[in-house]
Amino acid sequence: MAQGEPEPLLAVHGEEEEKGGGEGPQLVPAAGGVGLQGNVQGLKQELFQEDDDYSCSDYGSRDKSGTILGRIVPDGNVLFPDTFQTNHLLFYERFKAYQDYILADCKASEVKEFTAEYLEKVLEPSGWQAIWRTHVFEVLVEVVDVEYSALKAVVRLSEPFLCDSHVSTFTLECMQELLELKKHQLPVQELWVVFDESGEFDQTALAIEHVRFFYQHIWRSWDEEDEDDFDYFVRCVEPRLRLHYDILEDRVPSGLIADYRNLLSQCEVLYRKFLNLRSGISSSDSDSEAENVSMVEGLKLYDEIEHLKQKLKLIENPLLRYVFGYQKHAGLQAKGSRPTGTKITHVVSSTMMASLLQSLLREKLCSETCDEELEIQFHSDPLTAVSACYEGDTVIICPGRYIVDGMFCIADSIELEGYGLPDDVVIEKRGKGDHFFDCTGANIRISSLKLVQHDAVEGILSVHHGKTTLENCVLQCETTGVTVRTSAELLMKNSDLYGAKGAGVEIYPGSTCTLLGNGIHHCKEGILIKDFLDEHYDIPKITMVNNVIHNNDGYGVVLVKSTVSSDVKDIAVKNSEGNIQTIQSNGGTDNVEDLGHEELHECATGELELHERAEISEQTAGNYEIANELVATSVKKSQMHKKRLSELGITEADDNLMSQEMFVSIVGNQFKRNGKGSFGTFLF
Repeated sequence: MAQGEPEPLLAVHGEEEEKGGGEGPQLVPAAGGVGLQGNVQGLKQELFQEDDDYSCSDYGSRDKSGTILGRIVPDGNVLFPDTFQTNHLLFYERFKAYQDYILADCKASEVKEFTAEYLEKVLEPSGWQAIWRTHVFEVLVEVVDVEYSALKAVVRLSEPFLCDSHVSTFTLECMQELLELKKHQLPVQELWVVFDESGEFDQTALAIEHVRFFYQHIWRSWDEEDEDDFDYFVRCVEPRLRLHYDILEDRVPSGLIADYRNLLSQCEVLYRKFLNLRSGISSSDSDSEAENVSMVEGLKLYDEIEHLKQKLKLIENPLLRYVFGYQKHAGLQAKGSRPTGTKITHVVSSTMMASLLQSLLREKLCSETCDEELEIQFHSDPLTAVSACYEGDTVIICPGRYIVDGMFCIADSIELEGYGLPDDVVIEKRGKGDHFFDCTGANIRISSLKLVQHDAVEGILSVHHGKTTLENCVLQCETTGVTVRTSAELLMKNSDLYGAKGAGVEIYPGSTCTLLGNGIHHCKEGILIKDFLDEHYDIPKITMVNNVIHNNDGYGVVLVKSTVSSDVKDIAVKNSEGNIQTIQSNGGTDNVEDLGHEELHECATGELELHERAEISEQTAGNYEIANELVATSVKKSQMHKKRLSELGITEADDNLMSQEMFVSIVGNQFKRNGKGSFGTFLF
């Protein structure tokens, strides 16, 4: 049934209740009549009870004692019969049906033929009722035959006549005239099979559902003209089917879904325009200038369509979808300063009590240091408040639990702070496909908040550009935690991060990451440092001071790096002590400072001996190991770079310019109960 309040239902009854009685159906009031509402269920059972002597040859369901499908009961007090519920099928059920029974290894040009063969095997040829549904009306019909090759059913209006229409003009005579214009043939995907408890029509209902779903969500009008040398199922059906279910399960970013549907709509419009233009050219035998212009326009349309189709395939491909989505959101444009030049403080609260407002005014909004009048805006949703921000704005979130369905895209330098303890100011994310926070602003500050994810497939926070500061926050992750992209900077201070099924913090080449006094625990890996040996990558700058990294499944810190040739390894190992940034021990902690090459060799050797003699506790032993390995890897990169310069004939190079020394400060961190230890490397 259509959503919303239905129009008055029309029912047609014969003058006699027996079949064939009377001179024909007559128009009478339906569900809106007086005294009818209390007897709806009884009337439905009487009117739509199936005869016992139907001769059905249901494909694959002869041995069933009853239906295995559910039923959908129409909303409201209407006389329409129940229908089979088939729109709840799982991914693997549809996948198996299309792959094994319907399409197999057919080409795009053979889809209709293969579908017709499938319907001929499983569809009952006659003797069943269905509701014919369009955007304008619904009407009960009876199927008397099936034109399999055309994927159409031959129908007649059921008696009694039932019709629900959005307009009042669809009388019995109008509907009969409409069916005559269609030669009583309707596409099977427009039919919803009436429920039957015997199970005889289960396969019929499922077959029609598969055809309906295919032409609604899988088939594209241009598919038949695409390359026909490849398996259509593998090339088109499987990726589109997976995308459909990923969208249903909120595994695709909302912005990417909007892009996909917009691209699909554009492509459909251009393709119809292209077909009309092509048919006009083919029907004309003249070689006029107008036809030549049309051919040029047709080629231009064809190129535009191909470009859109490639974009669609990028999104449909699950391997390329993430890259496309990342590029989309990473390009978010900053608004800049407000045209009036003012800066606004946004206050977020689900309910504003007088006592809360007084506290805000006293502690945040009317401080003694405030020299000028402050403009304040109030919001009930933090996402709305952040979306309203311009450069320099502040968002204050009052205590409460806020459920958001969307992504925080922050491209301007703003401050986002909770008013109270993090556990009192909770933002909870719905929607699996989106990141929680995407940060591209030059200087973003987030403090005193608790961020909670459930069933997510993307990380909780990603810093793409600029600097983001997290202070006194609690991050309850689901997949990866915080990601610091190339050229971005993260300062994370006095925060607690846990629950990531990947790494708690991911550090990309060329980024700057400072972790001070944080707890990172109960993740798969604590901190993951991406490979930076490639010549195109810059070395990251990493500072880790007084963090407690514990109870992670794998390593506390893991370095991902590619294998290098043995000669480079030997050179790197031989020279690592000479180039290492000095590691000093002070009360069981380690520090790294930059020194010259000669001093580095002497200091590093002395410090290594010192560490060999010192009794370093198990909790802090990882500091030296991590710093040593990171600096050694930095040396490898330096040697590889010098070797490439030498091969190019450049024999003299400034070590300070070419070595790209890594800045590493690993001080006072504690590593406890990590499954594989405090530090490890992953080679690929």
